[in-house]
Amino acid sequence: MKSAFVTVGTTSFEELIAAVTTPETLQVLRSLGYGRLVLQVGRGAAAPAPAPAPFRTAAFTLDVFRFKESLAEDLEKADLVISHAGAGTCLETLEKGKPLLVVVNEKLMNNHQLELARQLYKDGHLFYCTCSTLLESLKSIDLSTLKPFPPGQPEKFAAFLDRVIGFE
Repeated sequence: MKSAFVTVGTTSFEELIAAVTTPETLQVLRSLGYGRLVLQVGRGAAAPAPAPAPFRTAAFTLDVFRFKESLAEDLEKADLVISHAGAGTCLETLEKGKPLLVVVNEKLMNNHQLELARQLYKDGHLFYCTCSTLLESLKSIDLSTLKPFPPGQPEKFAAFLDRVIGFE
C-alpha cells in the first residue's frame, strides 16, 4: 500500500491540511493507489478528526500527529511527500530521494518559499502548487519525470538559499 506524507513543519499551515483532507483530494489519492495518508499538522489550531487516533478502513488509513523529534522515519516510509516549502524540509526530502509536491503558502510575506520551489521545480527536482491548485496538481503530475537531487552538496544549497533570500 502506497503512503503519502504531508508535513507543515513547525508552523501552522491549516489551508494545506484542509486542502489535502477534502473528500475530493482523498479520492484522488486513493485512485492513485495511496492507501495511507500521514499528516504532520504542526501548531495548527485544529487537527482534522480523528486526531490523534488513527482512522482506518479496509482500504485507507489516516494518521495525524503534531510534532516528532524527527520526521526521518515518516519521510523514509513515504511514496509521496506533500510539504510546505520550508528549505529544511525540501532538502531533507530531496536528499532521501522522495517525490516531492511542495504547496506554497501564499499568505507569507516576501515569499522566499515560492522562489525556492520555483527554482527546484525548474531544476526538475519537485513539483509545486498552491492550496487552491493541489487537487489538479495531484491529478496531473508525473512523478516519474523528477530528477534525483544531487547528494552531498549542502554548501551549494546554502549558497542558493543565500541568493534567494538576498544575503549575497
